[in-house]
Amino acid sequence: MMAIQKKLVVGALVLFSSLGAGLLLWGLLWGLSRWPVAAQPPGASLAAVWANEGGDKVTRDELRAASDPSAVHNSVWDGTTVTLFGARNEVLGFNLVLEAPTHSTGPLQVSLTHLDGAAATITTTQATSPTLFNYLGRSIELFFVRYLEIEGISRLAYEDYDERHVPERCRRPYTDEGNGNGLWTDRPCHNKLYPEIAVPLALQSPFTIPAGTNQSIWVDIYIPKSTPAGVYSGTLEIREAGIRVRAVPVRLSVLHFTLPDLPSARSMLFFSQEEINHRYLGAEHRWPAAGTAVYTQGLALADRHVQLAHRHKISLIEGSTPLEQMGDGWVKRLSGELFTPAYGYDGVGVGVGNAVYSIGTYGQWPWQGEGQEELWRNSDAWVDWFEGQNFATPVEYFLYLVDESDDFPQTELWARWLDDNPGSGRRLKALATLPLPDATAHTPSLEIPASAATIGERATWEAALASLRADPAKRFFLYNGHRPATGSFAIEDDGVALRQLGWTQFKQGIDRWFKWESTYYTNFQCYGYDDPAGWTNLFRQAQTFGCYTYDDPVRGKSGWNYNNGDGVLFYPGTESVYPAESYGVAGPLASLRLKQWRRGIQDVDYLTLAAAVDPAAVQQIVARLVPTVTWEYGVSDPADPTWVRTDISWPTDPDLWEAARWALAQILERPRTLPPPIYLPTVLAHPG
Repeated sequence: MMAIQKKLVVGALVLFSSLGAGLLLWGLLWGLSRWPVAAQPPGASLAAVWANEGGDKVTRDELRAASDPSAVHNSVWDGTTVTLFGARNEVLGFNLVLEAPTHSTGPLQVSLTHLDGAAATITTTQATSPTLFNYLGRSIELFFVRYLEIEGISRLAYEDYDERHVPERCRRPYTDEGNGNGLWTDRPCHNKLYPEIAVPLALQSPFTIPAGTNQSIWVDIYIPKSTPAGVYSGTLEIREAGIRVRAVPVRLSVLHFTLPDLPSARSMLFFSQEEINHRYLGAEHRWPAAGTAVYTQGLALADRHVQLAHRHKISLIEGSTPLEQMGDGWVKRLSGELFTPAYGYDGVGVGVGNAVYSIGTYGQWPWQGEGQEELWRNSDAWVDWFEGQNFATPVEYFLYLVDESDDFPQTELWARWLDDNPGSGRRLKALATLPLPDATAHTPSLEIPASAATIGERATWEAALASLRADPAKRFFLYNGHRPATGSFAIEDDGVALRQLGWTQFKQGIDRWFKWESTYYTNFQCYGYDDPAGWTNLFRQAQTFGCYTYDDPVRGKSGWNYNNGDGVLFYPGTESVYPAESYGVAGPLASLRLKQWRRGIQDVDYLTLAAAVDPAAVQQIVARLVPTVTWEYGVSDPADPTWVRTDISWPTDPDLWEAARWALAQILERPRTLPPPIYLPTVLAHPG
């Protein structure tokens, strides 16, 4: 199924009968030329202001609204007003785009301080550098978006033997078989500045916009669990040189249901304490001694990463913390204490623990080569410790045996040793990263196989999954993301790419989604830890992984595993390596990809809640939106199951994803009759 494009029409509406019989219609049939356009105030340098849901990445050079105001109408923007809908305990994001096509602006300030309803107000406090990581009372947050140049397309996130595997806006012209034509400069994404880094607006205000460019301001709105259902309204103000030049109405419909604190789509995202220490505290402090002041300072920085991830419904893991040091940082993270007002936390998941812990991530358990008795002794100690904590939030903990090893006999031996443990350690599950068919065929004692999210021979993978599911004690994780099987984490991938992960996770019943790194600041695969050439300038360089060794006429900058943004989802608020880029704050800045992943995770909460009401309708929505994912694509040559010729199956138009979310909301709001709170036109014909 070809990706659905948004051209002259936009939006879709999934209609359900009053009895909830399921999905009836899906399509695109409505023009937008009749919508009003906001007038340009006299004397202002801004030629246009508009908004989108955030899943449509607007590069720095685009002047869409200045060229054609009607072309930017979408599911949250009708030409004058930002219109949103959401559940309680949900974070909604939208992207405000400010365009200055002919003249540079004066100093600009943007604010949105409150949304008023009939019975309550959603409000925020003004953040400053010292209070930036105190989230109390901060239900509305604004971010200045920084951009990174795409100087070459990624290699790990997708292949280019079929141009349809490449993200849509980076594709060259291609044939029906996906054979591309043209050079690097024929790719629409070549050398474009992509939106990526969400800098809290307090750190970048006021700001100016150079002539001939735009500037995005990202807005997050958290709907507290106590918020009554109803319509909330406010005004987003834009001031230039202190004078108000725009007042953008914002309208939010709060629905009657509440999303859970503990997400239905579980995740685990690795972070590196030593990389955090390096960027914030200096290279000489990567590995401080336990109990020192620098050690404590590093733990506090890590806590702020864990909190920021928690506000995005994502759980962090790290490398190898000795059992005797778990009380230094991890107890309050796992118990939920870190996510309470006492630690300046508010938002999603107050008091709910991190819910996952990896022992010896990537095979870094120090007793690995010491035999069965040591494995038994240490596994007993870890299980006894966890069972003695009695955490209110259940913690899924496991021993990470080995990473991407094809020494299956060794992996099986370790897993069997755990099973054979006569003590409490037999309850410690074992994880290893390997393809699921290899896990079921060669490591039957392994409780948690984690497989790369990629294509495969369908019958083989489905048989392996059925075998695994036959044992209720076993779990199945997927990691990273690779087109066309799933969306990817590449900066230049479509804005809905990481939203798609959540839908894949729900459709395939994946127990947990694993992303291999979030703080890969030193590109040690190419340069080593101590070579400054590998210390990436994160605020200036999109490529974070692999080597740049040559210029490819088709791919741009390229080399072994060249990848944009891979392993980086947090940006350092203090930068000791590149001090000119430093904001001087003791905590991380989020990537927009982190926010787009959260959108998909929250979608799974909608899917899970709605499936308990009308499973048939939900199944039809999923089948329409993500008809083919992962191994469902099959392969083009079973003798070489590493490639397939196909386009992606899911739409790249964010409005279709919003229409699906609205359809799920309709199921959850029954028997209430809800007027569409966003522009989603009625479909007049059955989709072809």
